[in-house]
Amino acid sequence: MVILETEHKQLNKIIGRKLEIKELEEILFSLGYELESAEGDKLRIDITTERPDLLSTYGLGRALRAYLGNKNDEIKINKSNYKVNVKQPAKEWMNTAAAVVKGLKLDDEKIREIIRVQEKIGGTFLRNRKKGAIGVYPLEKIKFPITFTAEKPEKIKFRPLEYQKEINGKEILEKHATGMKYKHLLEKWEKYPIFTDSKNKILSMPPIINSHELGRVDEKTTEVFVEVSGRELKTIDMALNVMISALVGIGGKIYSVEVNYGNKKITTPEFKGEKRTIKTEYVNKIIGTELKTNEVKKLLEKMNHKVVSSNPNSLTIITDPLRTDIWHDIDIVDDIARAYGFNNLELRMKNVESTGETTRSVKVKEEISKLLIGLGYQECFTLMLTNKETQFEKMNIKEPGYVKLGTTVEQGINMIRQWLLPELIRVLENNRSAEYPQKIFEISHTTVIDNTKDVGCRDVLKLSIVNCHSNVNFTEMKQVLDYLFNTLGIQYELTEVEHESFIKGRNAKIKHNNEYIGNFGEINPKVLENFGIEMPCTGLEINLTELFRL
Repeated sequence: MVILETEHKQLNKIIGRKLEIKELEEILFSLGYELESAEGDKLRIDITTERPDLLSTYGLGRALRAYLGNKNDEIKINKSNYKVNVKQPAKEWMNTAAAVVKGLKLDDEKIREIIRVQEKIGGTFLRNRKKGAIGVYPLEKIKFPITFTAEKPEKIKFRPLEYQKEINGKEILEKHATGMKYKHLLEKWEKYPIFTDSKNKILSMPPIINSHELGRVDEKTTEVFVEVSGRELKTIDMALNVMISALVGIGGKIYSVEVNYGNKKITTPEFKGEKRTIKTEYVNKIIGTELKTNEVKKLLEKMNHKVVSSNPNSLTIITDPLRTDIWHDIDIVDDIARAYGFNNLELRMKNVESTGETTRSVKVKEEISKLLIGLGYQECFTLMLTNKETQFEKMNIKEPGYVKLGTTVEQGINMIRQWLLPELIRVLENNRSAEYPQKIFEISHTTVIDNTKDVGCRDVLKLSIVNCHSNVNFTEMKQVLDYLFNTLGIQYELTEVEHESFIKGRNAKIKHNNEYIGNFGEINPKVLENFGIEMPCTGLEINLTELFRL
């Protein structure tokens, strides 16, 4: 949870009606949030971290206003000639989006509000600046066009915010308080990101710190330049929208900025929601209601979604452009349920009786495990998270598509495993001093790319077996395969195949009902050398999901 500190009067002003504390507390609770304290006019409200759009007084007031049936004005974007040129940015920090906001009347409290929103978006949605960072600058002090680029840290020289003198990029990480706090984000980068204006003055060094000269907003500031820079354009677009909306809430007017990437140009911000079609039957099935389409329409509008068309069976909507947490249709249904009120749902017992039982995949796993343990094999459990060196390079194969991980604390972890065999060979590598033969197996899930799925991947249950001793050979592993499939009543055939992880001519492709389900054979000596294993090995891997149609 994240704390929003706001004022009761200001919140009521945005909502358009006076809400007593008790009523406000009940509405917040029904939406999934909590009024932590109310002392005089000061409010402290717990907001869940997936809703950065509610981290400003305007954002929360806008959501409550819609919930209470008052329509919100669409956020207007004025055209302008402001430009940002992206030139040779740091490869780790390549994207930016920007806007200009005018007509601000700032005081000490409003400046603190801007800083709070900026820090909370950076700390939650932008994952403590790992995904992006926000900069706000007084417009009158900078000259367009702005350039977003990167430079070696020793060549970056400016006076960072609230620091007494000019220092270089490296020194900022070592001497400035904010630099030391976020040093881990870019200290290993060859070049650091910077924003400069047309006079070549540095505005900031994201994701660390603004310039004291050009990046300090005060009560005299009426116009600001806002930029968000980071790794992924979609993420920083969303962060910019949320930040800009907070400035609209304190009287600002938005002006667009053209961002020129050289080979493409984009205009930001856009404030465009996502178009989705929601079936009324699906909504009722999930929530357990019997709502009509027109009733669902009213509930969607209470959650700030725009219904563009509807028929008795479905609705086409444009999602709230400030929502960063809408990923699937179920998220829309969750909004509908909140608008309907969980306390209003009828408590009903199911009129069917069911008996729990083990899933088919678990039954398959248990049966195969028993058979292999009976043959003297030991079951292993390796980790889902691994690295591409183990999965591909050491296995002597080219990299296929795989599920990559973002920035991790453990630098040696960068992907989700795609097959089990490399991980079992790592077990052998870590147990080279143990007695031979070493006979191990694992039945676990792997993750493969699948663009037909909404998350772009799917889990696959696989079996992998490794046998390691001085006289191991292809025939021995085939005998294990024969025993397993004969016991399970499965017909299969073998065909020749070239696989760089196995010795040529001593491996085979396994097919069932004319469909490929796996490989086995003698492990390539080059692979064994990569893992530091001197004893010969055989390996097998079978796709159980495909074999048993799990």
